[in-house]
Amino acid sequence: MHNKPISTCFKGGIIISIFKYYHNKEKSANTEKDKNCKKEPPRQIELSIELTSNIENIKKIMGYASDVIVREFTITPDTEVKAAVIFIKGLVERELINEQVIGALMANDKFNNAKNNVEFFEILKEYGIPSIYVKEEYDVNNILDQLINGNTILLLDKVNKALIVESAGWKERAISEPNAENVVRGPKDGFTENIENNIALIRRRIKSPDLRIEQLIIGAKTKTRILITYLEGVAKEEIINEVRKRLNNIEMDSVLESGYIEELIEDTPLSPFPQLEHTERPDRASAAILEGRIAIVVDTTPHVLIAPTIFIEFIQSADDYYERFLVGTFTRFVRIVAYFISITLPAMYIALTSYHQEMIPTTLALSIAASREGVPFPSIGEAFIMEGTFEILREAGLRLPKQAGQAVSIVGGIVIGQAAVEAGIVSQAMVIVVALTGISSFAIPAFNASASGRLIRFPLMLMASVLGLPGILAGLSIIIIHLNGLRSFGISYMEPFVSAKKNEFKDVMVRSPWWAMNRLPSYIAKRGFRRVGANMKPSPDNENK
Repeated sequence: MHNKPISTCFKGGIIISIFKYYHNKEKSANTEKDKNCKKEPPRQIELSIELTSNIENIKKIMGYASDVIVREFTITPDTEVKAAVIFIKGLVERELINEQVIGALMANDKFNNAKNNVEFFEILKEYGIPSIYVKEEYDVNNILDQLINGNTILLLDKVNKALIVESAGWKERAISEPNAENVVRGPKDGFTENIENNIALIRRRIKSPDLRIEQLIIGAKTKTRILITYLEGVAKEEIINEVRKRLNNIEMDSVLESGYIEELIEDTPLSPFPQLEHTERPDRASAAILEGRIAIVVDTTPHVLIAPTIFIEFIQSADDYYERFLVGTFTRFVRIVAYFISITLPAMYIALTSYHQEMIPTTLALSIAASREGVPFPSIGEAFIMEGTFEILREAGLRLPKQAGQAVSIVGGIVIGQAAVEAGIVSQAMVIVVALTGISSFAIPAFNASASGRLIRFPLMLMASVLGLPGILAGLSIIIIHLNGLRSFGISYMEPFVSAKKNEFKDVMVRSPWWAMNRLPSYIAKRGFRRVGANMKPSPDNENK
């Protein structure tokens, strides 16, 4: 056995020791940095007994904002108790403040029995304000939170407590039909930016005491309300706990849209495939809750997140369940074919024209060759030029006003395609392929699923240009392996294909009739939960024959 020199071992030991020292030092520094990054809860600030001091303190913290309104007054001439109401203009209903706060205080004779301001405060809390929500508070931080949420603060002199009176009310968008999830048959109402309206739309459809709604506040600056909505007894406890855990672990300054939440709680953030579903339709969210899923409702956005989700959900539409099952099954097959076309058609064209001309019928091959005569680019160059142009037109159509956007998308596509063919930059066949690919991508109901198909289309085109059909097969194999490895809150992304249970395939490729879909999917809901009674299949009445 060969022995290393002692000097070499000594030098190696020194290098390893130095490496370990700096590695541990960097690790401890990162740990200390993580500790410093964690936000400490705000220090409690108690109110003063002096009214003017409290008003000045609140004004100072709010930066003397011009929309913070302070109204000081004396409650009835007999008591001479000084008071003040503070609210933010634009976030309150002024009629409520005039009627339920200031008007009620100045016209109430029960206050004459108070011996001091503290007793006056207690009488005021119990009898003075005709509002459903009246809360006592003494911490300035909590008072400011209520003020920013649109409630009114009532302060009394010589009392170190405040009364919070509900008065939130602001202009909001009316309930209307969703823009991105249109249906031919079904409800036409959609979620709005008001979280209360969104929960009410769900409760209108699920009139069950088992519907649970849990609230979280996320965002150090925005303090955005997040509601976890599920059906107790149907949703699995492990999934509910996992959703709670991931939401509670979020530490960030702002949450302005549900997309902020989605990126922080999904299982595989680097995957092109979405692992949460989002919808603007209350009926779709309600159907998901009834299946045992969990809806995450975020304030100030109409997009509700649904977890967990599976791949086939993005191909399905609410129309499937409102039409008869034969029609729903047919349209679902159309969407599945359209999704496959939107991903593979450009790659197939590149592979066939570049490597496998013998697989194309002779007449069609001659036609394609004639159309490509004089084109200076190979098939992959044509594809990238046209696909890139189509993506630019699509993005421009989305950003422009609705009427102008439609005109740009349609006219721009026709004009640019025709001009490119006449200029000899691309062939007519490539224009047809790109147009059919784009139209197929629009047939996918879920926008995020359509976007993921657009992302993986380009790598498939590159693999087809290098290896031909074997490259496409290799790319599709990688995609399938990746899909099999994805999970959404502990549920396999490729259910029910992974579990392969016969009862779970009644609502996958085929939309079975309602009398056949008698049980909820066991991979999402609790086992044995029946949603349709036994022997519900309609049949002719033969008793009188």
